[in-house]
Amino acid sequence: MAAPDFDTVADDLYAGEPADFVASRSAAARAAKQAGDAELARRIQALRKPTTAAFFVNRLARDGSSALEELAELGDRLRAAHASLAGEQLRELAQRRAELVRGVLRDAPDLSDSVAREVEETLETVVADPDVARLVLAGRLTSVAHQDVDQWLSLPAAPGPRKKKPAPEKKAAPAKENTRRKQADEKAAREKSEKDHADRERERVAREEWQRKASAATRERAEASRTLVRTERIAELADARLAELRERLADAETRAARAAEDLSAARAAFDKADEAVQQFAHKSTSASRR
Repeated sequence: MAAPDFDTVADDLYAGEPADFVASRSAAARAAKQAGDAELARRIQALRKPTTAAFFVNRLARDGSSALEELAELGDRLRAAHASLAGEQLRELAQRRAELVRGVLRDAPDLSDSVAREVEETLETVVADPDVARLVLAGRLTSVAHQDVDQWLSLPAAPGPRKKKPAPEKKAAPAKENTRRKQADEKAAREKSEKDHADRERERVAREEWQRKASAATRERAEASRTLVRTERIAELADARLAELRERLADAETRAARAAEDLSAARAAFDKADEAVQQFAHKSTSASRR
């Protein structure tokens, strides 16, 4: 018997329904082991069952979602724009990313709120992480993909300093008038400088506060993700154990049925032999009386 191909098995498993994943994986690993390929059986058994959100994203990839492909391409363009400090392009690309994510979620109204959030996080990570993008496009995602806080992706680029328009050429004026205007201009410049400084300080404080909250939220999300992964693994092991026990139960029931058939046949043979002995004994008694 030829061993199954790993990529074919993996594609079949992740294209199927999550509810059938564990049983199908066990069957494929068994087939590989029976074919004499223990290493392939181990690799197949190590494949993890996808979450509901991961299954949805995998299905998008297998259906050839143009939005998913554009999100992956958008990540390369965002990284290039960030490297060249192209603020306007960064804002345009970030806006396009948000439009694509909203479009995917809008076309999937049956998702629960929690699954929709996980899908949204995964789609954003497709943009941020090229390794995750490749995994998603291959349709083999197993759980929610997360990203760390990334300012170039999460925050709009700060606009550059505005160029001051050249002051219109002034006509000659009396010395007193020039002095008054100069003082007024200096006062206006000081007030504007103070206002600009205050605005920048408020923006800095707001940005630091946002980053602090975003970092805390990311840490909480990462911890929740680790807990989810652990729980999923425990559930997978339990499912695999249950499948094994069911298989052993089925074998035991088969053996019990065969034993019952053998017992019935033995009883029938015994009854037949016993009847023959009784008939022989009866004939012997009758003959002796004569």
